[in-house]
Amino acid sequence: MGIEYLYSELTNDKLIQVFLCAIGIGMAKTGLGGLGLLVVPIMAGVFGAKSSTGFLLIILILADIFGVAYYHRHADIQKLIKLIPSTIVGILFGVLIGNYIDENQFRIVLVSIILLGVALSLYKSEKVSSLDLKRKFIPNLIGFLGGFSTMIGNAAGPVMTIYFLSIGFKKNKFIGTAAWFFLFVNVFKVPFHIIVWKTIDISIFFFGLSLLPFIIFGAYAGFWIVQKIPEKPYRVFLITSIFLSTLKLIVLV
Repeated sequence: MGIEYLYSELTNDKLIQVFLCAIGIGMAKTGLGGLGLLVVPIMAGVFGAKSSTGFLLIILILADIFGVAYYHRHADIQKLIKLIPSTIVGILFGVLIGNYIDENQFRIVLVSIILLGVALSLYKSEKVSSLDLKRKFIPNLIGFLGGFSTMIGNAAGPVMTIYFLSIGFKKNKFIGTAAWFFLFVNVFKVPFHIIVWKTIDISIFFFGLSLLPFIIFGAYAGFWIVQKIPEKPYRVFLITSIFLSTLKLIVLV
């Protein structure tokens, strides 16, 4: 199945959805993080719940590179080191679960993960901030949930957003730390998508690569918009954009 076949199989309206998703991911990875979750159900509707994770992963990695290149200086590496071991465990658990469930069951798990993220967002940030998030088990739990949700549906955004905001990350530190986190986990996931799930092959890789102009446009739009948003409204934007993803869930279920 070549890249020409992939393009020929998509109707014009689906192609437009894919192009807009690529722009949205570019914007998400350069600071407008909540847009990434809006993309997940749209891509699932175009390619199927499980198959879409492979298509989406290629686009995400390309966009992650832009986020890291621009915001890498602001990352909190110590926080990342604490999260990575449990994140890897979560990814491996996601690989196992995803390999033994059918498309409909995968869809249910994907929707459940997104709804969990929305539920976390509804939990007022002041209440989350009042928890003792420095306890060792909290980063381990967050890492596991982030790893599992990113493997199942590239949908770790809500969990990581709520955690990073709740431990007091300001705008640039939030974007920089999230950029490094997602670049690591997304690259780590690639072999499992190729070998175990078989959701990535050479044609899917080149299809994702062909969307690079849209990703670049989104990335630079994200850079520009984020600079214009003050700190407090930026936090409100992140939470609100997560809520909006529930609208597309009606189509998924």
